[in-house]
Amino acid sequence: MRAFRQLAIALVLALCPVLATAQPVTVYAAASLSDVFQDLAQRFKTSGQGEMTLVPGSSSSLAKQIENGAPADLFLSANMEWMTHLDSLGLIEKETCAELLGNTLVVIAPVGEVFAVEARKGFDFAGAFKGRLALADPGHVPAGIYAKQAFEWLGWWAAVQDRLAPAADVRAALAYVERGECAAGVVYATDVARSDKVKVLATLPAEAHKPIVYPVAIVKGHRTGKTVQALAFLQSPEAAKVFEQYGFAVLKKAAPPEKAPPEEKKAH
Repeated sequence: MRAFRQLAIALVLALCPVLATAQPVTVYAAASLSDVFQDLAQRFKTSGQGEMTLVPGSSSSLAKQIENGAPADLFLSANMEWMTHLDSLGLIEKETCAELLGNTLVVIAPVGEVFAVEARKGFDFAGAFKGRLALADPGHVPAGIYAKQAFEWLGWWAAVQDRLAPAADVRAALAYVERGECAAGVVYATDVARSDKVKVLATLPAEAHKPIVYPVAIVKGHRTGKTVQALAFLQSPEAAKVFEQYGFAVLKKAAPPEKAPPEEKKAH
């Protein structure tokens, strides 16, 4: 019996590194990254580097969850403001932060209910359609914040602000239009690339809003060899090709740290 116990203990000890390695890297990422991350996670796993688990949502809600202790390993925001917010609280490994991706904003309508839109100052956008305009909540969600900036620059905001259907995130705004609940919407170009239920009416000028930048960083206390490896993969040429296939612009990226400091352990 004693020999059996010793064997069992030896087996458990031998499996501990395997079990630790099997723990996935948890990525809290903007909802607009949902589709591409499924592809990337599969490639990461197939390459033998481990698993990545995605927790999608609006950048604002994800940042607040991290602020409240959510077990995120990486944070990928749809704007720099929410990354800066976490940095101000000392909640990211600042030296790992890199501007990873860019995107564009488009005006959409349900297929079969399109109308003419000219993305220029002086165009009567509010008069071009009847019904509500779907967009991510401009009070805190990046896609909605960018949209409001663009509409103010174009001179469209005052006439449509009382017809908004604010959504929890950009994918929810897309769904409103896909279901025909809203006559128009503003989402990222990448969100509609694989939807056959909406049509792009116009692309909003890049100069009309702050640059759309997706920064990525390791969450404070989660800088391990595994998370560094995942971050390096997201900045790799292989990942860049996948991001571009889904319509994202890949920005110049900072080189990730070569290895995790031996004294730092993942927080539990």
